[in-house]
Amino acid sequence: MVNSKIIAEKMMEKEKFVGLDHLRAVAILLVFLYHYGMFEHPAWVDTIGWIGWTGVDLFFVLSGFLISSQLFREISANQTIRLKIFFTKRFFRIIPPYLFTLLLYFCFPVFREREALPPLWKFLSFTQNFGLDVINQGTFSHAWSLCIEEQFYLALPVLLLFLIRLKQMKYLKIIIVLLLISTFFLRVFSWNEYVLPKLETPGFWKDWYMQIYYPTYTRLDGLVIGVLIGVLFQSSTFKAMINRNGNLLVFTGITAVTFSLWFCRDAYSQQASLFGFTLVAVSYGILVTGAISGTSFLSKKSNMITTQLAALSYAIYLSHKIVIHLVQLFLERIKIPASYSTGLLICFACCILAGLVYRYCIEKPSATIKNKVLNRFNRDY
Repeated sequence: MVNSKIIAEKMMEKEKFVGLDHLRAVAILLVFLYHYGMFEHPAWVDTIGWIGWTGVDLFFVLSGFLISSQLFREISANQTIRLKIFFTKRFFRIIPPYLFTLLLYFCFPVFREREALPPLWKFLSFTQNFGLDVINQGTFSHAWSLCIEEQFYLALPVLLLFLIRLKQMKYLKIIIVLLLISTFFLRVFSWNEYVLPKLETPGFWKDWYMQIYYPTYTRLDGLVIGVLIGVLFQSSTFKAMINRNGNLLVFTGITAVTFSLWFCRDAYSQQASLFGFTLVAVSYGILVTGAISGTSFLSKKSNMITTQLAALSYAIYLSHKIVIHLVQLFLERIKIPASYSTGLLICFACCILAGLVYRYCIEKPSATIKNKVLNRFNRDY
């Protein structure tokens, strides 16, 4: 009995969406390019790098789909969610690399790309995204999105287990719609209450980040759209539909993303602040739906480069500002202008090397411990 459960779990773990590796690689490239603009950079980064802020939204959609799909498969197999197993997997995947990055930031000031950090407790409690002052406490500011994802990892399985116990899973789609609507209206409230009164002041964008961009309750669109795709993917009718239209969905998604970028060209505008995040999330949602279709060109063939970038994306995400900062300090000492494109390529190559260090020194040992813990848990079932 134990062996059959372990085999079933391994089969669930092996389900692979090749197309999503391509999208995850795109997402980390977008994030890197966007954040590179905060350091010395070539002029062309200003021209195209602004689109990189949507890389986080693509990560949100991917996380929403992948985590919800994992939970739905377990519900289908076991009629419940084993929270102990789910949180163990998430802990050993997320926490060790994250704690190592915090160690670097808090114990060795040379690694800091900016002057000051928020308090340690905000990082440890994954609440750093609330009230984040990106001007005065901008070091490791990109952890805001990880905070939202961790809050999501905590809330979603508990919500699903609650609905299972009440035998009311049919209401999940309604809850998803209500979350989307409430997220929109909370952005409307935040815009009118906190941003609009300061719109004509020089530093209004600080309030925009604190009240619109960073808070969980205004940025649920991507995660919720991802969960919605995960819900629909449980239907054989939906799977058949997307498998008939894989390439159409991919090209529709690319077109929708292009339109949403045009719509959000001025990220601080009212239309982008209120509608833009939903539009970007829906657009990436269409693209993700195409990527999981068995007939789309994205899903038909893996690529070593995108596969490796996807696998390293979390480590690169955690460490890339540290790496850019240190590499540019080194380039300055050896009299190589960091504003050249060569400097950008060197920084990205070093980000990949840092990702490999994370993989072999932190992630692989952590995965070994995780598997031992999970095997012990499986013997208990």
